[in-house]
Amino acid sequence: MSSALTDLLRYPIVQAPMAGGVSVPQLAAAVSEAGGLGFLAAGYKTADGMYQEIKQLRALTGRPFGVNLFLPQPELPGAGTNAAGTAPSCAAVEMYAHQLADEAAWYETELGDPDCGRDDAYDAKLAVLLDNPVPVVSFHFGTPAPKALDALRRAGTFTLVTATTVEEALAVQEAGADAVIVQGVEAGGHQGTHRDNPENDGAGLGLLTLLAQVREAVRIPIVAAGGLMRGSQIAAVLAAGASAAQLGTAFLITPESGAAAPYKQALTDPRFTRTELTRAFSGRPARGLVNRFLREHGPYAPAAYPEVHHLTSPLRKAAAKAGDPQGMALWAGQGHRMARELPAGELVAVLAAELQAARAESATEEVNR
Repeated sequence: MSSALTDLLRYPIVQAPMAGGVSVPQLAAAVSEAGGLGFLAAGYKTADGMYQEIKQLRALTGRPFGVNLFLPQPELPGAGTNAAGTAPSCAAVEMYAHQLADEAAWYETELGDPDCGRDDAYDAKLAVLLDNPVPVVSFHFGTPAPKALDALRRAGTFTLVTATTVEEALAVQEAGADAVIVQGVEAGGHQGTHRDNPENDGAGLGLLTLLAQVREAVRIPIVAAGGLMRGSQIAAVLAAGASAAQLGTAFLITPESGAAAPYKQALTDPRFTRTELTRAFSGRPARGLVNRFLREHGPYAPAAYPEVHHLTSPLRKAAAKAGDPQGMALWAGQGHRMARELPAGELVAVLAAELQAARAESATEEVNR
């Protein structure tokens, strides 16, 4: 299995799928052409929108690439909380919408409809990927049904599923995925937890600790993700048992990235000194640069994904149009200040050279002991 994964790559470098218009075909193609594994993010797109991007990507490269899907989310209770007293209700979303009314007025837009759907057109997208197989498909926010993973395997597709705990990694292996993406708490964007339990907020493990635990628990290959920005860090996770490393924030400010200009500039702007996990923009824990919106609304955002995502979508778009990073979801990992403004293909080459240098240094140190 490990060789099946590494056979797809010249270098053990995976470009993370970043939804919201960042992981465009040009970025994925540049990474794949340079010897990494480029990824498209199908989250928040229609099935046809995903298919059109796949066609664009195939016109740009003949190298392997991947497509990421979001798993459907369970329905929210209509009112109150669930039996455990933890799940938010539709009333909580309505209360948050009331709090955001001033934001809508400031940006001269309407709030979005929180009831735009919870399945992200998952079944339709899966059907497209079975009819038109791609080399790799990954999943976020849960474990797919074993029959879906088996169908993709029979179509010739390698499958990966994100996990944030040992228990989730074991579920991924049991379901029959080819590999697991182990995501540390340092990662930018949404944590790929299988169940969104507010009681676990802030309880995530750092990547190296989680990687060590998962490596002892599962037999399938591991892709390590979370805060990785340098080739020396890639060397560290490979030495710890990963078969490849997944990097997202490192590729955000490349010219090929579809991130808005204010977003790219904020990553290295000294005004944005730290990141934080927040529910403010989507209702699910996601790591982003601490800005005004996050500070003012994060403490009050309910655990309601994707309702909150739909609700705040027009606000985020209006802030981006106005060039105002203080109202945008600036997803970023803890290593964001180490981002390098290089073309994506050049960045892959630099990371590969740093990886080789780190391995050579480690080998020399071993010999000299």
